[in-house]
Amino acid sequence: MLSFGITPIGTVHNDRTDVQHTDNWGSVRSTVTVAERFGAACLQGLADFSHVEVLFVLDRFAEGDDFRVPRPSRGRPDLPPVGVFAGRGPRRPNRIAVTCCAIESVRGRELTVRGLDAVSGTPVVDRKPVMAEFLPRNVRQPAWVSRLMSEYFRP
Repeated sequence: MLSFGITPIGTVHNDRTDVQHTDNWGSVRSTVTVAERFGAACLQGLADFSHVEVLFVLDRFAEGDDFRVPRPSRGRPDLPPVGVFAGRGPRRPNRIAVTCCAIESVRGRELTVRGLDAVSGTPVVDRKPVMAEFLPRNVRQPAWVSRLMSEYFRP
């Protein structure tokens, strides 16, 4: 099977350092500093968007080895077991995560966002502006997801 490496484009900076603190990300303000190799104008035009998707690596979590057995999210017994590709937690084959964040400001190589669920020092592998045409019109999800996420993005 094909294998490849990914070089981070930048790093997350915020006041969150505990990877086990999994709720209340809604008010977290993070600055993603983009590497110098992209130049001072690499974020030019991004401030015209309201939101950005940030792709990052969950580098503080151990790599999993067996993804065949469905498990409940966060180990919560009140939630149904789901397969590795039916959840968004850190138990991922490549530990890649993505979050849609509100853009607060863009200055040079610094992008400041609100609601990024990544701890300080997390490597960022890409970012993409959110465009309405890429968003789904109707999203369906099981009721247990709303229970799981009820506190996740609270301020």
